[in-house]
Amino acid sequence: MSRAIIVNIIRFVVLVFIQVFLLKNITLYNLSTPYLYILFILLLPFEIPNILLFLLAFIIGLTVDAFYNTPGLHAASCVLLAFARVLFISITVQKDGFDNEPEPTLSIMGFRWFFTYAVILTLLHHFFLFNLEVFRLSEIQYTLTRVVLSAAFTVFLMLISGLLFYRSKERK
Repeated sequence: MSRAIIVNIIRFVVLVFIQVFLLKNITLYNLSTPYLYILFILLLPFEIPNILLFLLAFIIGLTVDAFYNTPGLHAASCVLLAFARVLFISITVQKDGFDNEPEPTLSIMGFRWFFTYAVILTLLHHFFLFNLEVFRLSEIQYTLTRVVLSAAFTVFLMLISGLLFYRSKERK
């Protein structure tokens, strides 16, 4: 097995474990809930085939759904996230000249690109997830507040974890 496959299997297990056994119980005033598990989808290598990306996104979403008792909400949101990831990378990576890089990590891509990438995709994921959860336009203000605060909390945790595993030899 290649090193990248082993790293991604470990990343999958660790992120699901952290999400289910630690972050599930952290909610700030019922407005902000971090969903760090989406970092698995965001950090998959650039060269991963789209069908495998969608399959892995569905599997991690379904795994979280099993523990959260939410039939299909996370799976649908993760598949949408994977689709948006493909679009975002196809638009930005060729323009910025990052064609030779193996994966979109903070240490490889730099802070500005990774921050933009994480914020846009996290907001999209959370918007879709919370709207599926509520499924009412009458609570749109509350839903949008939850989206923004949860995305901020999630991106903050992503940046913290990115800085913890920042490799100095790859700095730009």
